[in-house]
Amino acid sequence: MSAPIDDNKTASISDEEGGEENPGSYSTKAGDKFNWPPLESNPEVFAKYLHSIGLPTTFSIGEVFGFDEDLLAFIPQPVLGIIVCYERLIPKSQYREQDKGSPDNYNKVAWYMHQSGKLDNACGIIACLHAIFNCPLVTLDPSTVLGSYKQRVESLSPTERKSALEKDTDFQKAHNVHAQRGQSSAITSDQSKVKHHFIAYVLNSEGDLVELDGTKAGPVVVGKVDGDLLRGSIREVKGKLERGEISESLSMMTFNLANE
Repeated sequence: MSAPIDDNKTASISDEEGGEENPGSYSTKAGDKFNWPPLESNPEVFAKYLHSIGLPTTFSIGEVFGFDEDLLAFIPQPVLGIIVCYERLIPKSQYREQDKGSPDNYNKVAWYMHQSGKLDNACGIIACLHAIFNCPLVTLDPSTVLGSYKQRVESLSPTERKSALEKDTDFQKAHNVHAQRGQSSAITSDQSKVKHHFIAYVLNSEGDLVELDGTKAGPVVVGKVDGDLLRGSIREVKGKLERGEISESLSMMTFNLANE
């Protein structure tokens, strides 16, 4: 039986574990207007957003309609990154130790950044940055919003990359435009209405599946998946469901080459 896929999610995270001393944790005050409004978990919204800021049109965002093999067969290959949107049911303090992430894993991927309170609902675009910037096939024009940001932060630490995005007004303006699309457009200041959070999965240069979540202490190295990013990511999501860490209200998107 496949896990249900809910494709009408707006997403971010309101986390009780705040504090700038821990760059992987943050909180937002009730009633504050969002700096980075939530995005709907919709491939069309994401693709238009990413193309508008400089992702080449040879790449796109696809949708996983379910976990059954007959549905997975329709997904364009190769899958270069996975973006998952889900509702977390437990606080980070209750995660398994191996799922908390670690700064020791920074060098396990080509690129990683943290998320902060100022980047309140930017988890959707941060998940995309994790997928795109860890893909060696992507070449960006440095004159675009996306290419300029990557070039400026390439040599910076994950925390410094977070700070750079906080101050990137061109990026924020583009984000706000696309946050007005779809069902997320009405949510501008009430964090209690934002129940979901985006993360990314990628394969690193050693063939390990790695979970990238800017609210954690660092990347989570899952392990070998025989080169199958899609099914390896699905197994991880199923594990979170079985352990009661997330609800069945979830959606999954792919970062992949565009269909000709």
